[in-house]
Amino acid sequence: MGSTMSKKYRDPFDLFDELFREIEEEFERFEKEFMRLGKEEGAKVYGPYVYGFRITVGPDGKPKIEEFGNVKNFKGQPIISEEREPLVDVIEKNDEVRVIAEVPGVNKDQIKVRVSGNKLIIQAQGEDRKYYKEVELPTDVDEKSAKATYNNGVLQVVMKKKPQQETGTEVKIE
Repeated sequence: MGSTMSKKYRDPFDLFDELFREIEEEFERFEKEFMRLGKEEGAKVYGPYVYGFRITVGPDGKPKIEEFGNVKNFKGQPIISEEREPLVDVIEKNDEVRVIAEVPGVNKDQIKVRVSGNKLIIQAQGEDRKYYKEVELPTDVDEKSAKATYNNGVLQVVMKKKPQQETGTEVKIE
């Protein structure tokens, strides 16, 4: 076999090493851009800069990278926002959809949660932190069934799925 191994059979850790190298290069570019932006006169300063990612394997077996924080990449340039995008999990089980979001540093009365069709919108604003996230739900939910709890920086919203209605007309067989 030797070193002429095809890409299809590469060691998965090589893929992670390659991904981490790309991320390090991206951070170095971001850091240089932050330094340049910070020196400009009248530049608005945000802080702290928060960026994170999570790698999971999707049902199709392909890795899925989810980013969170207040740093976004737009055409190779860092975009800094006052609002952080929280890390969110969406769990679909039986007849319910559960959304779990990490929003530390705010009180429960500073969090607003809105449900519309198959979208959940989370907004939170504390003394020194703002969060915003629009979560695409895997199915339509019953908006009136939504119940939210907040404990130790973790917001959990549980909603019942809308029953799937059959559409169309039954055709009578002659």
